Amino acid sequence: MKLLQTAYDPSIAEEFGEQIASYDFLGIPLFDGPNLWNLLLRFAFNLLVCWVITHCFYYKKSRRRDYYFTFLLFSVVIYLLLFSLQNLSIEIGFALGLFAIFGMIRYRTTTIPVREMTYLFVIIGVSIINGFSMAASYATLIAANLLVIISIALLEGLGFTRREATKIIVYEKIDLIHPDRRQELLADLRQRTGLEILNVQVGSINFLRDIAFLKVTYVPDDDLPNDIDMITKFKES
Repeated sequence: MKLLQTAYDPSIAEEFGEQIASYDFLGIPLFDGPNLWNLLLRFAFNLLVCWVITHCFYYKKSRRRDYYFTFLLFSVVIYLLLFSLQNLSIEIGFALGLFAIFGMIRYRTTTIPVREMTYLFVIIGVSIINGFSMAASYATLIAANLLVIISIALLEGLGFTRREATKIIVYEKIDLIHPDRRQELLADLRQRTGLEILNVQVGSINFLRDIAFLKVTYVPDDDLPNDIDMITKFKES
């Protein structure tokens, strides 16, 4: 009968006379060749997949170098952390709970757009898959990553990620905010702003000053975000 070895215990091997070459310091091995090669191989694969997602799909449209930097560093740190946790006796739920802290991260300088948050979640998810799937075969690991890349390519190709932006406008022609004159309002906004206005919502109205706040949805000329689109306060001379 052929026995399958599921675990290797050096102490048991020594009892049967096997010579074990041990080079450690305070019980920690100084060098573990197989584990090191496994780390480097999977690290290179994970970094390659995250780079393809970031460079070929996200950066191709957004041209945001800051998020490019953020996504790749997230992938590196999360993968290395999860790979290190493989050698600790902790439950997978506790390990995943460590990443709940990312849900509390908020960049105070600007709000992260939905597209950037989606790609950040994808990068984190891919790194978790590659860092925790030590028992999975290489074929399964490659298939899982290819499915993520193919899904992104299909959704990007179908045009679901067409970028829209919103802008707050202080508008003085309040006679055009009447629902019956909506088309005139849209035409006036398109002519005066030069933007492809998709929708307009009327907010606060000040009849004493004959102004109204409008929230317009438009197609931006480029993929660069405009961080001051929603600013409504200004100093009056």
